[in-house]
Amino acid sequence: MAKISKIIPLEVLDSRGNPTIYVKTVLEDGSVGVGFVPSGASTGKYETVELRDNDPKRFDGKGVLSAIKNITDIISPAIVGVEFEDFRQVDEKMIQLDGTPNKSKLGGNATLAVSISVADVLAKSKKTEMFAYLAPYFGQSDSYTLPLPYFNILNGGKHAVGSTDFQEFMVVPVKFPNFSGAYRAGTEIYHALGKILLERNYQPLVGDEGGFAPSLFSNEQAMELLMMAIKDAGYTAGEEVFIALDPAASRFFYQNVYQLHRENRTFTGDELIDFYKVWVEKYPIISIEDGLDEDDWKNWQRLTAEIGSHVDTIGDDLYTTNKIRLQTGIAQHASNAILIKPNQIGTLSEAIETINFAKQNNIKYMISHRSGENEDTFIADLAVAAGGGMIKSGAPCRSERTSKYNRIKEIEAMLGDKAKLATRDVSQNTGLQ
Repeated sequence: MAKISKIIPLEVLDSRGNPTIYVKTVLEDGSVGVGFVPSGASTGKYETVELRDNDPKRFDGKGVLSAIKNITDIISPAIVGVEFEDFRQVDEKMIQLDGTPNKSKLGGNATLAVSISVADVLAKSKKTEMFAYLAPYFGQSDSYTLPLPYFNILNGGKHAVGSTDFQEFMVVPVKFPNFSGAYRAGTEIYHALGKILLERNYQPLVGDEGGFAPSLFSNEQAMELLMMAIKDAGYTAGEEVFIALDPAASRFFYQNVYQLHRENRTFTGDELIDFYKVWVEKYPIISIEDGLDEDDWKNWQRLTAEIGSHVDTIGDDLYTTNKIRLQTGIAQHASNAILIKPNQIGTLSEAIETINFAKQNNIKYMISHRSGENEDTFIADLAVAAGGGMIKSGAPCRSERTSKYNRIKEIEAMLGDKAKLATRDVSQNTGLQ
């Protein structure tokens, strides 16, 4: 049994310079754990409430002192001095204290900061690495699957205004013996892309997630640049390295149509699916995340029915790490994969529950960062513990991104033969190469 002696919340800054919450939890045995909360720019409307102060005199209204006050005045009195043996007990208490379906009373940012810090302090108290501490919650034991890294090397949408309509263009190194090799390949491709952009007189600016953010003529130009970068780095697209997309379609869905300004075209749902199908035939695409609006269930069904046998159709805004929404998606055969972002649901326990539900129903799952990140490496450990074989944490650039990838490299070195890089069948994802 453990007993919390102190909870210390602070208002700190995320990678975009906006306030977020950091919590330090101290046990009576002296163990100390910490929890940071990220923040998304491209957020789904079904996410938990990220409580902000809305005081225009502080941080343009983005301060989080009200959420911190909830930690100090409501959460702390309920858990400090109480004996417990599992962070899930603390999470359940916070869920009860909040009493709303979307954490609108306490704020999902307040509850998640406490949730992660409590899990962290319990791992520290047991002198256990976080991934090893979490592994039993996913039925994992002695051996681990390290995730394939999805590098967002070209940013668009809300992550890089003025670039592409689609939000993320990722490269995925799959045919490598270990994580270190995959990380090296992604990094070399990233730098190759930078050289190509410089040669074409594009400013080498980067977006929120560290990827380059050139102002391109079309979305397909981004695909062509990625293909060039893969080749220039010495790798083979469709064999060693694949491409993943996150269009974030809810961001360009207006009045029941999809508006791609870079294409100067408007699409119905059926037409956008046909657009994706052409790309899937032409390029080695391994996954499409949020290819359609978060409420466009009918077209999600068609997209998955027509390309889901060889492309991951990943729901992010569609599900917001919410088990109830995932149940709906499974019943409707809307997708074959889910993105996991703990701050969408507000506690670690609920994120774990959603992951395990996905596993039980043969739904793939990818652990993900947010565009407003921090230096914490928690999601790297979560990805290893959960064993889903996929993580995205942006480009191999900017320390709030690379810290996650570097942590997995550290875990790989620590585990040795007990860790294997995830594999997958990519025989049907080759495109017209």
